[in-house]
Amino acid sequence: MSRDDTATGDTPTSYPRKPQILGRQRVAQSRLFQIESLDLRFSNGEERQFERLTGADRGAVMIIAMPDPEHVLLIREYAAGFEDYVLTLPKGLVDPGEDIITAANRELMEECGFGAHRIEPLVELSLAPNYMRHRMQVLMATDLYPKRLPGDEPEPLIVETHAIEELPALLLREDFHEARAIAALYIARDKLREEKRRGEMDLI
Repeated sequence: MSRDDTATGDTPTSYPRKPQILGRQRVAQSRLFQIESLDLRFSNGEERQFERLTGADRGAVMIIAMPDPEHVLLIREYAAGFEDYVLTLPKGLVDPGEDIITAANRELMEECGFGAHRIEPLVELSLAPNYMRHRMQVLMATDLYPKRLPGDEPEPLIVETHAIEELPALLLREDFHEARAIAALYIARDKLREEKRRGEMDLI
């Protein structure tokens, strides 16, 4: 298989073997993160050193909570990485002993003040996989009911309701730019559109 085969989108028949890990070393450690260096030897004999950010590997959830079939709940929270407030979806880590459904419902109660009678997994997303192995489970929550649990946020979160069909307008805002939230909302919107189309076809 040539490089051109991959570039044109053809399905590859084989892939190179994964690099051999020659060694790994902790470079730095903080309360939340660990930086690890990996010495790798690739299948063609080339050797490189990569660095990656690791954490507790507990898993994480992001919730698309819909109070009705047309709207979604977004939260405004302080993002230390940007030193500013951003608009995003409710999310959080999976606590020990929780499955992703339980974790999603708990985070929804803590951050938005709602629980959900129905929660279904939608997609798994990663972020900067060259530098971290963090994975986010995206779930859709419907049939909401008022329920608030105390969370660990330093201040109350502002909850906003937006029409899921108005994603292009949201993208024009300076405070809405988290890639995982954008991808999750587009995937959810397309899923809802397809379900609506199928429902209309069944009526014909």
